[in-house]
Amino acid sequence: MFKIFIIEDDRGLVTLLQDYLHKFGYETRAVSDFETVKAQFEDFAPHLVLLDVNLPKFDGYYWCRQIRGISTCPVLFISARDGKMDQVMALENGADDYITKPFDYEIAMAKIKSHLRRAYGSYAGGSNERSLTVSGLMLDVERLVLSRGSIKIDLSHTEAKILDELMKKEGVIVTRDRLLEKIWDDQAFVDDNTLNVYVTRVRKKLGALDIQDGLQTVRGQGYRLNANWGDE
Repeated sequence: MFKIFIIEDDRGLVTLLQDYLHKFGYETRAVSDFETVKAQFEDFAPHLVLLDVNLPKFDGYYWCRQIRGISTCPVLFISARDGKMDQVMALENGADDYITKPFDYEIAMAKIKSHLRRAYGSYAGGSNERSLTVSGLMLDVERLVLSRGSIKIDLSHTEAKILDELMKKEGVIVTRDRLLEKIWDDQAFVDDNTLNVYVTRVRKKLGALDIQDGLQTVRGQGYRLNANWGDE
């Protein structure tokens, strides 16, 4: 049974979300004390988090960063703030998706199911051979770790899937549509800017491994991983 942690201060919405999620067999827990969100998260050990932006004490961006420090489970923001920068900030602080209020429960459930499948289900992979190496850059898909030499960087599930696709096709252009198809099976609900944010995050992870220009944008076509760092 998947466990979903709800970090939301609107008790009416929490009740509605829990009732809806329970119909699909999910176990849920809602935050009871907004000063101890991280401790409650660790105690419940959820598979997925639903997180609002506007919260007492600290905002959702803060708690997303705290969660990311200890877990790579999918984090989906649910917020009435529908500005582009709100969504960008959520993704840059470690979120996997952003749903604006008021939302269609069927679409929200489709996103939840999609992220659970990507993280733990039929798309998560189960082989002991789920690792790739390109010019000294190693991706451990199962453990969500990117490494080069002695340096290791933790990845989110989505970042790992983007790198998985790019590394398997090193030197070849991977279209935006292919990445969306690879990563989100419900891509009709994905804002086009979301992929831009994730690509930026992947570039930052590569930069932390001293790879500055390995991920190239091919205007009008997509992205290409060029392993020229192997010649350095």
